Parts: sequence; structure tokens; C-alpha cells
Amino acid sequence: MKRSTNSDASMETLNSTHQSTGAVQMRIKAANSPHDRLSQTKSMILTDVGKVAEPISRHRRNHSQHTLKDIIPPLEQLMVEKEGYLQKAKIADGGKKLRKNWSTSWIVLSSQKIEFYKESKQQALSNMKTGHKPESVDLCGAHIEWTKEKSSRKNVFQITTVSGNEFLLQSDIDVIILDWFQAIKNAMDRLPKDPSRKCPSRKLELFEIQRSSSTELLSHYDGDIKEQKPEHRKSLMFRLHHSASDTSDKNRVKSRLKKFITRRPSLKTLQEKGLIKDQIFGSHLHTVCERENSTVPWFVRQCIEAVEKRGLDVDGIYRVSGNLSTIQKLRFIVNQEEKLNLDDSQWEDIHVVTGALKMFFRELPEPLFPYSFFERFVEAIKKQDNNERIATIKGLIQKLPPPNRDTMKVLFGHLTKIVARASKNLMSTQSLGIVFGPTLLRAENEGGNMAVHMVYQNQIAELMLGKYSEIFGSEED
Repeated sequence: MKRSTNSDASMETLNSTHQSTGAVQMRIKAANSPHDRLSQTKSMILTDVGKVAEPISRHRRNHSQHTLKDIIPPLEQLMVEKEGYLQKAKIADGGKKLRKNWSTSWIVLSSQKIEFYKESKQQALSNMKTGHKPESVDLCGAHIEWTKEKSSRKNVFQITTVSGNEFLLQSDIDVIILDWFQAIKNAMDRLPKDPSRKCPSRKLELFEIQRSSSTELLSHYDGDIKEQKPEHRKSLMFRLHHSASDTSDKNRVKSRLKKFITRRPSLKTLQEKGLIKDQIFGSHLHTVCERENSTVPWFVRQCIEAVEKRGLDVDGIYRVSGNLSTIQKLRFIVNQEEKLNLDDSQWEDIHVVTGALKMFFRELPEPLFPYSFFERFVEAIKKQDNNERIATIKGLIQKLPPPNRDTMKVLFGHLTKIVARASKNLMSTQSLGIVFGPTLLRAENEGGNMAVHMVYQNQIAELMLGKYSEIFGSEED
């Protein structure tokens, strides 16, 4: 009878407790015998997940989900360097020519790529948030140049990628297009020109910053938790142990790298031993000529010989771009001083040869017309009297260093042969002046006079082509 009374009491206690809390039940275990000790235990019964999770959601640790978004901006926001509207036309895809079709695009320039959006600015930004992937251009290994031959519109420049894609960008407003040209060119200059070297992944670096910042914030909030379950403590200790070991490994690698760098031989020593060979592309003209014991680089002569053998009658010679990946391959072989045979079938596209020759002059640290002579050539072309103009330019050319003067004579002599076949190759004096003017003659600091300088650059190249015999003499090198 006593046991029944105790059982009834325990049931009343359970019912009343369950009604008052809804989540916690008190279970009182009745003694089976007079010698058993009465024990009382409490247990949490998860009857409603939402109700139990509610107080946890108010804990300030979970506010880090919102705090992280406020503190760390999206990767795209960190990487964007310039954005705005331009006219865009894609004229080649993987080396295959496409029909030119102009359209207005919202363009976003980041550290190593350009993205094109067809929609308006607001739609483009919303697509970026939703993960929509726009058409993009990888700037690593790409090159940019002004062009007047590809379009009748003014202010047009072309971007050619390693994969053979070609894009035209245009704006009627001079200031806007010049600003875009300079911004894209600066982005390309920061990237490696050799496609065999991988471009730095700034996105990965930013991701590491974002991840480390998130970890620090979460660790900060985790430290405020007064009570942790044993398995959580074990997990935390495991992470701390591995984090400490990773840090020690990194420190060990850093110390070894420092020792290697301090003990490594100098560049001059490696060059003397033949481990590092001098480059042809990207070296000063006088350095290349001194190494070859000549006044005209061997590579320039080889390209000219190949063009005169099988390219004088080719439509658009020097204007049409060759496949950039093949040009880069040719560049790599020349820099490695490997045997070069331009009659080989892999160089059968003559536009690859002309593209490599233009790239050689474009990558000279100082152009064929030295920086110190730029203003003097501009002043000469401004003269009203034609005979005085020719005489002044002839006198300036005679004052140039022998490598510059002789290379200039050979190159322009070759270009006069191109002009002589203009009826077949459709390359006039004006067309070649547009192609070679900015490549051979440029100011050391362009500033805001790029468009003005471009006019004079073209005029100087045209005059030297049109009056070649008077400026250089009739004899051929």
C-alpha cells in the first residue's frame, strides 16, 4: 500500500512538471525495498527542436554570421579595379574569325581578367551576387593595342588573349577610352608575359584572408562559451594541436627558404655557367646586338627574310594578328636560343612570324626610337616645309646609336617592299604607319597626350616610308 502511494505521488509530480515546463521532466525513481536509497535524476527531453534552439540563437556567437558579412566584403568587390559601359565586339574565338557585331556592355576589370555583362548595371550587379558567370577575358599573357584597321569607328583598341580570342573595345569619348586603355594595360603589365608561368591567384589569397578572419572571429566567440561538452573540448584541442604543428612546419619551411636565398649564387654567376641564358625578347637592343656582335638582331633579319620569301602578297600582312599561343611558343624558342627554322610547317602562318616581329619591338625596354629623341622627332614632323622636315629627321637618324640606326634602316627598307605590293596585300603607307608608329616610337611618360602623340607617331612612320631613299639613301643593307 505504501509503494502504491509513492507511485501515485511520482506520477502527479511528472504530470505537473511536464505541464509547467513542456521540455523538462522530473523522473523520481521509487525505492524497491526499504534498504534502497531514494535517487533523483534530471534529464533533458528534446520535444521541440525549435524551442530549445531559440535561446541559443540569441547567443552573441551566432551574430558572427552577420558580423562576418559586414566586416569582410565579397571577393569580387575586393578585386574590381574599374567598371563601366563600353562598346564591345568579339572578332575571333580561339583563332577563328567571327563576324563583327558591336553591342553595349557593362565591363568589369579585375586584377587579371575582364568580365562582360549584356545587362544594365543594376542587373549585372545582381547577377554577380547570384553567381551568374559572365563572358570573361583572361589577361595573363594577353596584349593590347590601338587599331584603326579593324573598324571604321574612332577610339578602338584590341585585346588578344593567349587562347586566340580577340575583342574590340570602343568609346566616342576620348578621355573614357584612354582611361580604360591605360587601366587594362597596367593590369596586363603586372601579370607574367610568359604563358608557361602561372598567373598569381589573387582570389585564392583573398579567400585565405577571408577564411583566417572568419576563423579568428569564430574563435573569439567560442572563447566566451562558459560550458562546453566534452566532445567539443576534444575537438577544439585537436584543432589547436594541429594548428600549432602547422605553424611550426611553416616556420621551418620559411627558415630553410631564407637559408637557400642567402646562399644562392648571383645572376651573373648563373649566366657565366650557362644555367640562365640571356633573353632576346625584353632585352635592350644594344645588349642583343653586342651579344651577337652585330648591329641588327639576328631574329629581326630572319623574320624579314621569311616575310619577303612568302608574305609580300598576303592580304593584310602586319595588320592581321596571328595566333597568340603560337607566337608565344615562337618567342619561347627564340629566348631559349634553340635552333629556329621559320620555314618549318609549324610557322607556316606568316601572320605568326609578323606577330612575333612586332612583339619583339613592342617588348623592347626602350623603343627603337630612343626616349631621348622622341620630342625632337615630334618637333621635326611639326615643321611646315616638307624638305626641312625630311632634312631634320635624316639628321636625327644619323645621330642615333648604330644598333638603332641600322635596325631602323633594315626594317623600313623591308616595309617599303610591302608598300610596293599594296595592290595585292592592301597595305598602304598609312596602314603600316598606324601599325608600326606606336610600336617603334613612344614617349617615356605618356600622361594625357596619348591621342596627340599617336597622330605624330603615325606621321613620322609614314614619312620615313614615303621618303625612305632620301632619308636612308638608295643603297640596301
